[in-house]
Amino acid sequence: MIRVVDLETTGSAPPAHGVCEIGWQDVALGEDGRWEIYGEGGSLLVNPGRLIPPVTQAIHHILDEHVADAPYWHDCARQVLDPWPRRLALAAHRADFEQKFCTPALTRDAEWICTWKCALRLWPDSPSFSNQVLRYWRKPHGMEHERGLPAHRAFPDAYVTAFHLRDMLNEASLAQLLEWSRDPGLIPRVRYGPDRGKEWSELDHETLMAFMTDRDPDIRFTANHEMDRRSGGGRVGKASAQDLLL
Repeated sequence: MIRVVDLETTGSAPPAHGVCEIGWQDVALGEDGRWEIYGEGGSLLVNPGRLIPPVTQAIHHILDEHVADAPYWHDCARQVLDPWPRRLALAAHRADFEQKFCTPALTRDAEWICTWKCALRLWPDSPSFSNQVLRYWRKPHGMEHERGLPAHRAFPDAYVTAFHLRDMLNEASLAQLLEWSRDPGLIPRVRYGPDRGKEWSELDHETLMAFMTDRDPDIRFTANHEMDRRSGGGRVGKASAQDLLL
């Protein structure tokens, strides 16, 4: 079993910010060898120990009075993050964010799958890679529309992510997803600048070299990956119709 989690917080930088809700949905390997959504999942409000800023209330609509009597993070996190039966891994969309709050001490050193990084690899043609765009672009089989709403609440977001994870696990191995998740993201297309939207193979050498020193670690990783591909004899330039057929 793998537990998908999603957090709603007061901000993005602990310890200055805290968790105000956690949601979860499990994905399990069936007897037929296929991964499926497992159980009902759930969510838990959490007292972040500080006021929730209006900027973040505007995203998830959790109010201070909603969490005033809720348990604190360190009193409730482990029971969600380290369930029985023992999960093989934890997963989240853009898991780097969840890992800031779900520390190894709370997860018992669990490995993480980042469904955002894995989507970049498995579904590079998606128009975007947010949880919700992937939902409507892919239309995963069996998803109950209303159960995945409202967006930006912990359980609905975990529920949607679990369907992405289920399908990823049925396309690639658990070991492969974990390996991709340990690396920075491999961005399918150039994100910005005059070459925005182009494939990396279309860039000239000087432009690619500039991206190799970008401040974004995902961009640097992708540019270096492309340079390695070219060094191995990979094609440079836009793919022709013949290339796509091959």
